[in-house]
Amino acid sequence: MRWDGISEFVYVADYESFTRAAKELGISTAQVSRQISALEKRLNIKLLYRTTRKVSLTEEGRVFYQHCRGVLDGLDAAEQAVSNLQSKPQGRIKLTAPVTYGEQQLLPLVNDFMVQYRDIEVTAFLSNQKIDLIDGGYDLAIRIGKLSDSTMMAKKLSRRTNFVCAAPAYLEKYGMPYSLSDLSQHNCLLGTRDYWHFIEDGKIDSGKNADKEKNLRVSGSVQYNSGHSLVDAALKGLGIVQLPDYYVQKYLASGELVSLLNNYREPEESIWAVYPHNRHLSPKIRLLVDYLAEHLI
Repeated sequence: MRWDGISEFVYVADYESFTRAAKELGISTAQVSRQISALEKRLNIKLLYRTTRKVSLTEEGRVFYQHCRGVLDGLDAAEQAVSNLQSKPQGRIKLTAPVTYGEQQLLPLVNDFMVQYRDIEVTAFLSNQKIDLIDGGYDLAIRIGKLSDSTMMAKKLSRRTNFVCAAPAYLEKYGMPYSLSDLSQHNCLLGTRDYWHFIEDGKIDSGKNADKEKNLRVSGSVQYNSGHSLVDAALKGLGIVQLPDYYVQKYLASGELVSLLNNYREPEESIWAVYPHNRHLSPKIRLLVDYLAEHLI
């Protein structure tokens, strides 16, 4: 009796919907409603606010949910641990990632991973938009930079650095920028945003630079939503560009591009594996996350 209604309550809280919870549990909406009503009666507590448009937790419901979610996650982990003793990781993983990072860094490693684990299948959707993981049925997202969604679980995989750089031919013709204010005199090659990230005073002091980060609005004759096209424009001497390391590293190493304003370079951005809090991290997903954390540079 003490377990009756617990799963139904947790799923409704997760999805904020009786209909979605019923679909995930494989039972009728009416059964979900009956179980939760019986649970509230047994506890003598109102757990959910119900309207025709929305379902939300009461204050008591939030407290009860936190404990119940931990119990169900622990039960899932116990069942999975026993299952793993007799089976190997298998099944499909559905993930999403930024387009260029996914193409250049992520999916080649996913392919290597699948060579080792032949019974795991992967569906990947690359997009620069932040996709709702739960609504889209995604197991995993790779995201870059600061995380704003506290409802998700996350593991840090790697990091990246943004470089400001230009071709030697451009610098010979237009000169070298030595300060952020100098950029107003230069042709800045823009991506999807019209600002670049910097450290404002040109001093990077570990642990003390959070309030010194600066978004500087820049302008120029080019604006592309393609990093590869921006690199090409910079290589051909059209202007100065700010791009992540995986676009420009080989050109900086060869001397085809020159790194600029190094004292103002912003701190490294973290690269995260993000997954829904309400979805137990299965062995196949944990394997992939750990593999990426080991092999991403």
